[in-house]
Amino acid sequence: MKLTQNDITRVKGLGCLRDKRTEDCFNVRVITVNGKLTADKMQAVAEASRLFGSGEVTMTSRMTLEIQGVKYESLEDLFEFLNKHGLESGGTGPKVRPVVSCKGTTCQYGLIDTFSLSEKIHERFYKGMHDVTLPHKFKIAVGGCPNSCVKPETNDIGIVGQRVPVFNEDKCKSCKVCSAAEICAVKAASFDGGFKIKETCNGCGRCIAKCPFGAVEEKVNGYKMYIGGRWGKKKAMAMPLSKVFASEEELLDAVERAILFFKDEGIAGERFSDTIARLGFEYAESKIIK
Repeated sequence: MKLTQNDITRVKGLGCLRDKRTEDCFNVRVITVNGKLTADKMQAVAEASRLFGSGEVTMTSRMTLEIQGVKYESLEDLFEFLNKHGLESGGTGPKVRPVVSCKGTTCQYGLIDTFSLSEKIHERFYKGMHDVTLPHKFKIAVGGCPNSCVKPETNDIGIVGQRVPVFNEDKCKSCKVCSAAEICAVKAASFDGGFKIKETCNGCGRCIAKCPFGAVEEKVNGYKMYIGGRWGKKKAMAMPLSKVFASEEELLDAVERAILFFKDEGIAGERFSDTIARLGFEYAESKIIK
């Protein structure tokens, strides 16, 4: 079947990427919402691949699934099948893309409920802003701790769980070996006549539980937000905002302000990192925090 460029562009907006090896076959992206599917939905994806595709399913770096080798004339039937099973295709275009998250909800190092937070981000920004056209694609990643397994700093917005410590001198017993300082993997904590925390502290919170006398306490349990990361032909590491957000609601409002800032002040074709570089980090931060 000979397809026009309009045919190819139309279905690309629905999450269908043309397979370069064929004239009329597409690989169809199925949204998973943070990489988590029920067993029934996973079976539905496999069945859809057998019925409409090549029988193969691949995984993308954004935690979506791609049904391989779907012929153009079978796409509408595939969409109907997916919808019947509570699934949808998508994840392309100059919009907020499907969120990526680690398994911080269940991981021993996780400091926040990444499943719950990423589902809220999906509903509010991927689905809620689905008709909002941005200057370019916009990617969000949620990491449960500073281990950054999903590389939040390489996304337009990266969110990292935080447990920020503070020293309570009154409870300190000046132990010969400070267990709280010893546990610090990034050497941001030290003891020299008193427990000291450097600016290089990444907020992992491991030192908080280690002092048997409770001299290292929790100052903030919340979220650090990075802005302006990207990966690909051009790379940029996201920079952290100066504020650690103490509540989920406060964080989500800041994410919304960041997206709207990009929508209003970004130039068509530029990524969020380019907008920040052009207008200045301090200006962008003021728009997002204030």
